[in-house]
Amino acid sequence: MTFGRTEARASLDWRNEFRDSLLESRYRDAMRVQDEQQLRHALWLIAAIFLSLCLADYALRVPGDTHPALWTLRIAIALSCVALTLVMTRRLVRAYFPLLLNMLYFFGISSLLATIALQPEPPALHITTAVMASMTIYLLVPNRLPWPLLWNGYLAAGFVAMMSRHSLPPGMMTTGLLLLGFANLVGGWSLVRIHRLQRKQYALWREEHETNRKLQVEIEERRLLEVQLRHLASTDPLTGIANRRRFFELAERELSRAHREQSPLAICMVDIDLFKSLNDHHGHAVGDLVLTTVAACCVSVLRDTDIVGRYGGEEFVIALPQADLETATQVAERLRQRVTSLRLPMLDDDARLSVTVGISQVEPGDTRLEPALQRADEALYKGKARGRNCVMVAGASPSQLTAQV
Repeated sequence: MTFGRTEARASLDWRNEFRDSLLESRYRDAMRVQDEQQLRHALWLIAAIFLSLCLADYALRVPGDTHPALWTLRIAIALSCVALTLVMTRRLVRAYFPLLLNMLYFFGISSLLATIALQPEPPALHITTAVMASMTIYLLVPNRLPWPLLWNGYLAAGFVAMMSRHSLPPGMMTTGLLLLGFANLVGGWSLVRIHRLQRKQYALWREEHETNRKLQVEIEERRLLEVQLRHLASTDPLTGIANRRRFFELAERELSRAHREQSPLAICMVDIDLFKSLNDHHGHAVGDLVLTTVAACCVSVLRDTDIVGRYGGEEFVIALPQADLETATQVAERLRQRVTSLRLPMLDDDARLSVTVGISQVEPGDTRLEPALQRADEALYKGKARGRNCVMVAGASPSQLTAQV
């Protein structure tokens, strides 16, 4: 379907222009610089031709010829071409300037016809000049159809009219018309072919450019999707913190670093007290709000280097690099107090939020996180047995435990 639409937009009319006006306008804009350069070269060539014809007139002069008027006309045309070239160079006049181009055609062709009236001899020179002018109109000066055809018609009609006013050698008029006809045939066919090929090439370039643009968009969409999938694969969708898999991935790195640098690493297990009854009594929406709020409290009391993740259900797990048991206890106590101070409008004062935290230290013989997590989990359940809303340290004596608040 896309290829069919592209072919329809790139189809050409009888002038070998795109039927789609917007596509044609974009094509002209794309070709403007090239056409300006081609027009400048053509103007310099036309100026050189007219000046060289002055030399030919001087070489073929005979007494009584009107050379001053003829030279004045040709030099004026040459200087006009030079002036137009300089203006284009400085101001970058648009190549598709219909009035400017067609004025150039009119004065250039009229001057050629005037030279025949001023100096009919030798006719071979005028035939050669007319053929050169015809090919120049078709191939050198950029213009839109049908203008080159019209101006070549004007050139041929004027040539016949001017040459008919004078006596010519037998067969000279026929030869001139045959040469002009051949020049029009070759030039017209070449112009049509050039216009067609240039537009077809531009249409293919546009199609390739559009395909590349779509591919780039698709690549960017795939990259963003990959980022989103990676984020979803490593993030708990409800709380926005790391999920269990991502937590273990990051914490295992910290475990390896702790053994390598012989630095402390503490593990905290956090459980929301009485969450099941709260969830059953107030509904899942309130339960989800409690989970996200407690997760935000965990993040707020941690350092950038600390790792927090959702362990499952109402449990969270925290890894504290470069933290001993005393530092971990202080962090856990700040978290407990932060949660206790929360006030949610849908909860009564009797249903205040609280958490119980179990803490353990990674020991030198722990090659994986599971032993430290097991010790932290055992400390957590000891805290639950003591009445909840407390911080428990694995292996600590009762006098070292933080009392319930």
